[in-house]
Amino acid sequence: MSEYDFDVLVIGAGPGGYVAAIRAAQLGLKTACAEGRETLGGTCLNVGCIPSKALLHASELYNEAASGALAKLGVKLGSVELDLDAMHAQRLDAVKGLTGGIEYLFKKNKVEWLKGYASFTGKDSVQIGDRTVRAKNIVIATGSSVTPLPGVEVDQKIVIDSTGALELPKVPEHLVVIGGGVIGLELGSVWRRVGAKVTVVEYLDQILPGFDGDVRKEAQKLFKKQGIEFKTGTKVTGVAVNGDKATVTIEPAKGGDAETIEADNVLVAIGRRPNTSGLNLEAAGLTVNARGQIEIGHEFETAVDGIWAIGDVVPGPMLAHKAEDEGIAVAENIAGLTGIVNHDLIPSVVYTMPEIAGIGLTEEAAKEKGEIKVGKFPMAGNSRAKTNHEPDGFVKVIADAKTDRVLGVWIITSLAGTMIAQATQAMEFGATSEDIAYTCHAHPTHSEAIKEAAMAVTGKPIHI
Repeated sequence: MSEYDFDVLVIGAGPGGYVAAIRAAQLGLKTACAEGRETLGGTCLNVGCIPSKALLHASELYNEAASGALAKLGVKLGSVELDLDAMHAQRLDAVKGLTGGIEYLFKKNKVEWLKGYASFTGKDSVQIGDRTVRAKNIVIATGSSVTPLPGVEVDQKIVIDSTGALELPKVPEHLVVIGGGVIGLELGSVWRRVGAKVTVVEYLDQILPGFDGDVRKEAQKLFKKQGIEFKTGTKVTGVAVNGDKATVTIEPAKGGDAETIEADNVLVAIGRRPNTSGLNLEAAGLTVNARGQIEIGHEFETAVDGIWAIGDVVPGPMLAHKAEDEGIAVAENIAGLTGIVNHDLIPSVVYTMPEIAGIGLTEEAAKEKGEIKVGKFPMAGNSRAKTNHEPDGFVKVIADAKTDRVLGVWIITSLAGTMIAQATQAMEFGATSEDIAYTCHAHPTHSEAIKEAAMAVTGKPIHI
């Protein structure tokens, strides 16, 4: 009889955690997953990726109807009204269906759900409620939480974080978003579409840190066109709540006179931090780095034998799809197989309208590594985008000047999040721009713009 209760214990049931648990069970390992939420799926399914996309889609449809855009397509409507309660209800329904689906998958694959938050009591044991569990392998997959802004208290009524922004009971007249990253832009877009005035305050000179320079510039231009106001190169020095209003004090990041902005709600969206507090890592012999992350090796192993870590608690982008891939890989490594994740090829997507997506190097980063060639194709030249009245955006392909190997692809268009998969797969196989240019693409599709941008790398686009 084994001295362990489980072969594998996964701590956390977010995208990385539940995937790791399911794959481990599929590989014949006795597996459990510790999760203290009432539902599985972690931040992503409960208060992140999924509910935000439900609101983005619904608000986009409302905006199309209310703005009169459909009339240009021959669809004439009477008065259009916002039913915010119904919009929230369909969001909650989407969350319920998907979190329930994971619970079903746990039962199907015989993964035991240990309900409660886990805390290490040793290198191979954890406390979950009043139960102590020992496991031969323990996978830390506890995800991340909102990074607080020093001196600003989130009350989830007037000053909110991303979770509060999903639950607003009414449309604010003025929403101030602190942070011009992915989360701030997505949630700011939701409330702008349904009638709020939205002001985004970003410390840097441009929005979307880490994205390609052309993309950052074009995206800000498009969002301004949609009615979002930006104050870049600006820092927030204070937020004061008085009754049902807030006063945001700002000043130039490089120094200058302060000014104030009155708002109904203030969304703090300056990033996320690893969830490691409460795990009692010291009892397991683990420490965190300066950023609060758990350092790992190539196979996701930590400094302590038998303890592994994946997802937002380890270095790298905090993205659900990265965590999922790592979840599969770590389970396979534990089972004695070979689990690998290419961390150089993790796509990033902003689910605004248009969507924004990128994979690989930005043009700026690629130039630092050597000589490059760049091909760019505007969506205004793409027949499907033009027919759908979606002319905004472009596809950009960055390739090595000598080998023609694709180093990065950046896209702004309505289907960018889906289109980036082709570029990711091509780059995974070491594709050249010529490989993409001479691959047949179905017509008429938005993806033809990828082909044209690849052709533009060598100066041979057809439709421009």
